[in-house]
Amino acid sequence: MNIYDYKVKNMNGEDISLDKYKGKVLLIVNTATGCGFTPQYEGLESLYEKYNSKGFEILDFPCNQFAGQAPGSDSEIHEFCTLKYHTTFEQFSKVDVNGKNADPLFVYLKNQKHGLIKAIKWNFTKFLVDKNGNVVARYEPTVTPSKIEDTIKRLLED
Repeated sequence: MNIYDYKVKNMNGEDISLDKYKGKVLLIVNTATGCGFTPQYEGLESLYEKYNSKGFEILDFPCNQFAGQAPGSDSEIHEFCTLKYHTTFEQFSKVDVNGKNADPLFVYLKNQKHGLIKAIKWNFTKFLVDKNGNVVARYEPTVTPSKIEDTIKRLLED
C-alpha cells in the first residue's frame, strides 16, 4: 500500500480518497485547538498561502488523544481554526493517532517514518509527503512550520 490507497473522513464525515492529492506535496498534521503548539496554525496557514498554488496541501487532522486538547465537534474545531487563525487548508474529521483505534493513515505514516519511538508523542507532529506519495520526513511538535519551508520548496521544485 501507499499513501494514495488510504481513505479518510472529511469534517462532514464523508470518505475522501487520498488519491485526489496525487502529484502534490503534502504536510499531514495531527492538531489540537487547546495546545501550547496551537499557534502553529498561523505558520501552517502562511505556508499554505505561499505554496498552495504551486502544488502544496496541508491535511489537518484534529486529535483529542493528548490531554483532551481538541474538545468539541468537528464543526466547532473548524470554526475555531477559521475564526482565530483564518485557516483555509483542508481539515478532516477528528482521529486517534495512537493505540488500537488509531486511524489507518497514521499507522501507515508512523511505520514509514519514526524515530526511537514509533508512537506520536503529542499534537502537531508533522509528516511531509513528496509528489510521488513517499513519506520523506517526520517532524516533532517543537519543529515550527517555518523550519520546514526550505524542504517544502525543494520538494515542489523536484
